[in-house]
Amino acid sequence: MTAIRLDDTTLHVQFPGWEALMAGRSSYTVDRDAVADVELLPGWSSELLGVRSGLAVSGRLKVGTFRHPSGVRRLVAMRRGLPLLRVRLAGGHEFDELLVSDARAERLFESLQKDVRR
Repeated sequence: MTAIRLDDTTLHVQFPGWEALMAGRSSYTVDRDAVADVELLPGWSSELLGVRSGLAVSGRLKVGTFRHPSGVRRLVAMRRGLPLLRVRLAGGHEFDELLVSDARAERLFESLQKDVRR
């Protein structure tokens, strides 16, 4: 299962096994100072994510990259039944948002909130 790991300066998203194939990468790393906003959602987001490259199993799993018609680029690893982190990144990055389900989402949210640019 995809997981987020934080160290002092960096946010790491690790895509294991077949999820790496669907996401087109085994990992994604960004400096924590690039976090523009972070949101904790109780679970699955049913919003329109856009054109997909990856896997979507309706209502259960989404892994891959998505481009919304508005131009928002997202790296996604969502699983039903787990809390979801939405991490918005400052401009100049490959993705505008990361949407990742993680059992530790609440703890990660609290840590990332400290990084948000005010």
